[in-house]
Order: sequence, then C-alpha cells, then structure tokens
Amino acid sequence: MFGRDPWGGTLEISNADSATDDDRSRDLDRGAMMRHQLDETQQSWLLAGPGDQAGKKKKKYVDIGCMVIDRKIFMWTVGLVLGVGLFVGFVMMIVKLVPHKKPPPPPPDQYTLALHKALMFFNAQRSGHLPKHNGVSWRGNSGMKDGLSDSTVKKSLVGGFYDAGDAIKFNYPMAWSMTMLSWTVIEYRAKYEAIGELDHVKEIIKWGTDYMLKTFNSSADTIDRIVAQVGVGDTSKGPMPNDHYCWMRPEDIDYKRPVIECHSCSDLAAEMAAALAAASIVFKDSKAYSDKLVHGAKALYKFGRLQRGRYSPNGSDQSLFYNSTSYWDEFVWGGAWMYFATGNTSYLTIATAPGMAKHAGAFWIGSPNYGVFTWDDKLPGSQVLLSRLRLFLSPGYPYEEILRTFHNQTDNVMCSYLPVFNSFNFTKGGLIQLNHGGPQPLQYVVNAAFLASLYADYLDTADTPGWYCGPNFYTTDVLRKFAKSQLDYILGKNPQKMSYVVGFGKKYPKRVHHRGASIPHNGVKYGCKGGFKWRESKKANPNILVGAMVAGPDKHDGFKDIRTNYNYTEPTLAANAGLVAALISLADIDTGRYSIDKNTIFSAVPPMFPTPPPPPSAWKP
Repeated sequence: MFGRDPWGGTLEISNADSATDDDRSRDLDRGAMMRHQLDETQQSWLLAGPGDQAGKKKKKYVDIGCMVIDRKIFMWTVGLVLGVGLFVGFVMMIVKLVPHKKPPPPPPDQYTLALHKALMFFNAQRSGHLPKHNGVSWRGNSGMKDGLSDSTVKKSLVGGFYDAGDAIKFNYPMAWSMTMLSWTVIEYRAKYEAIGELDHVKEIIKWGTDYMLKTFNSSADTIDRIVAQVGVGDTSKGPMPNDHYCWMRPEDIDYKRPVIECHSCSDLAAEMAAALAAASIVFKDSKAYSDKLVHGAKALYKFGRLQRGRYSPNGSDQSLFYNSTSYWDEFVWGGAWMYFATGNTSYLTIATAPGMAKHAGAFWIGSPNYGVFTWDDKLPGSQVLLSRLRLFLSPGYPYEEILRTFHNQTDNVMCSYLPVFNSFNFTKGGLIQLNHGGPQPLQYVVNAAFLASLYADYLDTADTPGWYCGPNFYTTDVLRKFAKSQLDYILGKNPQKMSYVVGFGKKYPKRVHHRGASIPHNGVKYGCKGGFKWRESKKANPNILVGAMVAGPDKHDGFKDIRTNYNYTEPTLAANAGLVAALISLADIDTGRYSIDKNTIFSAVPPMFPTPPPPPSAWKP
C-alpha cells in the first residue's frame, strides 16, 4: 500500500508485521532531522495547512508588486495620503472661491506720467467745434467761420489746431506734428494701448487729418492749390487786429482771419502727403478712411513734384514764423511714407535717388546743423526711417547703395549726439545745444532724444547690440542713456530744479505765453486790446495749460518765467509732438519681446524679391 509522503516522494506503508522496530526508528529519526532544518514560515505552513496559511497572509500582508507590507501600515498610509489630498484641495478651493485683492500694479514711470499730460496739450490747442470729452474746461468752440469769412476761398476750414500761444493755424508744422504722432503709434501702438492712450492719440491725429483734407480738393486726382495757413501774425505794418497783435481768447475772436493759399509749394505738399500717408497706416483697420487718406496723399505728392517751389517765399507771413529752407528733404521724407502706405516702389525710387539725397543735404556732413531733426529739416528722420527698411527688409538692388549710405549716416548722427565727440555743446546742466545756444532749444532736444531711443529699439529688434563710431563700438544702452538724460533734464533734473512741462512735478512755469491760458474763463469778453492787461500781468495764469512744454532755458541753464518773453515760455504744436514721441519711446512698459511693432509699417509693402544687378559689360581686349 502506498501513500503520500509529506516530505516529498512516495511512502510505502507496510503491515506492522513486515516492518521491524529498527526500520521505524530510523524513519522517525530522519523526519526529526528534516523538521529541525525547516524555517519558521515552512513550519507554520505545515502546521496550518496550505488553505489556512493563504487566508492568514491575505489578512496580514499586502503585496504591492515591489514589496510586501503589513496590511495595517498600508491602510494607514493610504488613508493619510487621501486625507492630506482632500485637505489641500479644500484649501485651494477656498482660496479660489473667496474674493481677494490683487496686488496693485507698479506705479508708472515718470515718462508715462508726463506722456498723459503731454497729450492733453493737443486738446487745449483744438480749433472748431470741440467734443464734449475734450477735457479742457476753459476751452470752447472757436474759429467757426474760418475759411467761410474769406471771400477768396469761401469754404469751411473749421477744425485743426492752433499752433502755439496764438490762434494761427500753420499747416506746415501742423502736418509735421501729425506725421510724428502717427509714426509713434505705428511703432509703439502696444505701449499706447497698455496705458490707455491709444484711442486718445488716434483721435488727436484724426482731428488733424480731417482738417488737412479740407485744405485742398481731396476728392480729385490732380490739384492746383493748397491752403498754407489760416490767420496772420505780421505786425510790422503797424497796429492792426490780427492773431499776434491782439491778445484774446480764441473763442472771442471777432477780427478777420485771412486764408493764405499756395500754388507752388512742394515742401508743404510733400509734408502733408507724409502726414496723410502715415495716418493711413494708423487707421488701416478703417479701410474707407485709410483709403481716403492715401488718395489725398497721392494727389498732394503729385502736386508737390509737379509744381516746384517753397511754400514760404521771402517776405510772406509764413516765412516770418515757419520758413522752409528747402523742399528736397520733404521729397525724401514724403516719398518714404508714401512707399510704406502704398507699397508702390516708384515712391521708394524717388526717396532713394542719389541726386535727391544730395539736394536734401545728405552729404553736407560738415554743416553745423547736420543731424538736427526739425519741422523744417526732415532728412535725419528720413534716414532713420529708411534705415529701418534696410534693417528689416533689405530690398537690395537698386536701393541698397543709398540705403546703406543713409544707414551709415544715421550711425554718424547718433555719434554726434554723444558728448565725447564734441559735435554739439552741452550746458553745464547737461542739455545738448542742437541750435548752438539759440533760444527755444527744447523742440530740437526732444526730437534728438526720440531718434536716439527709436534707433536703439531698431537695433535691438534686429539683434544688433550697437553701432560703431569710427573704431569705437557703442551699445544701444548708450543711446538710451543720452535720450533719458535729455528728458530727465526737461522733467526737472536741471539747475533750476524745474519741470519745463506744465503741470508735471512740483515746480513748473506758471506764466506760459498763451492767450487762452492767461485770460480768465469768467464769461467776460475781452477785446483785441482788452486782453493786454492779462498779457502784462505778473500773476500766474488762471488756467493751467497741462502738458505744454515751454520753449526752454537759455544756453546758461537760465530760465525766466515771464509771459511776454516767448523765447522762454511759449509752447508749440511741433515741440509737443516731439515730446510725445520721446516720452512714448522711453516709457517703461512691458509689451513683449520687442519694444517696437516690427511689421505693421510694412503691411502695404508686397514681398520683395531683389532685382539682380545688371551683368558686367563685355570684356574687350
């Protein structure tokens, strides 16, 4: 008979009679020895049996794959993890659901604060029917008969901007001011939007371009005249009521305001074309209006090219106040803006013609005014603008030669702004003397600060760390340092410890040369001579002309806050346009990787495939 041996193998069960006592004794001894060699786990399995042991293991241990752990420890661990997770989730839910205050944004820098005020100056200079939200309580509707009261014109010229402390509408500097403002919106649109001024600055530009469209036949393809200005200021012929002799609020003007037209005025026509072309890019999302601006710009530029002449002939009223020295720089400036607005390469061909550059003064490097960007000389601005084209599009032949020249000359102009090169003097207080110690210096300073800051942004966007002045390399930070030093001077870091922007800082000019600001807004109408007492008053202006940048200090950093001295205290439209440009370029506002909008200005420019240069002439032995 056979049975199962619990130690393995078979076990033969014999009858009691067939096994001897010795055999049984040996078997028992062998089993005892083997039991002694088993470990405790095997013994417990043997004692409990296979079925019972599996049940106990299931109750006491948990196999998680990589290890076997005690079941109680496992359950406590899982419970603890779930509890902590629920607690953290509950806390996060409370944090999200319970209202809480966001940390306040960092305070705006001084350039942003000054910019808000500088834009308000344009609101104070508006002519025509003012909008309800104009924001200047002491201003009202004015110039409502402009154009209509002139028997030679007999058309509405209502609107636009008064130039300075008077009520004349000079279209030449006004157009330049609108071009400058449009340029800043094209480059720094994101900054304007971030500080809540985009709609405001666009409204200012449109106020100007709407008026300019009235000054010529903007619906025609070909024109033969343009309005140059409304109102006159020449007082050399004796006392007679006009915009300079009288001291009146614009709202109270009752004297005749003549309209001056021009029939051969290339400079004015090309500048107005630049203004409308640049604005068409600003308003490109409003197609109908943008197209209207482009159409008017084409007619103006065509007129300027065909009817050659300066808008300010000798002895004219224009020549006394905003004399134009040449129209060649406007051809380059206007041609560049016309190209960007239309994509038509014929305009670029004009702007980059070597002969045009020569006439515009591009090679007059020894000139004392070389590189000084003003409402009269647009060449430095044109060179920066066309350097942008070379940096980002590089159109190649046939434009490359003059574009490279403009680019190199822009580098030279930037070098001239640095004190180390002694191209211009600086006052002891640190103000650059771009007009060589002449009066009203700030209008030139802000333009230089804008070009320097903008050019630095161009180089950074093009991944170019700086530029060369001869053998010396300068980083873009050097340009920004120069621009900031000039604006800091204007905003109060000067020997007078005075801000030259009205309403900014604790100390600023109080007797600004400005008719509307100096005469009380009290319902009393003061006639032509009735306002003289307010002009001569030693008291501060009753109305604050917020944001106006006055003419500025003298070459010794001195300043006289006297209303009758316009060389110190008069603001102008063109000067404030340069101020706005410089401020927005330096405003510390995070708008992403680049400070400028790299592509919008090229929105109308078709893809460029550079024309290969002509083959060399055949070899002749």
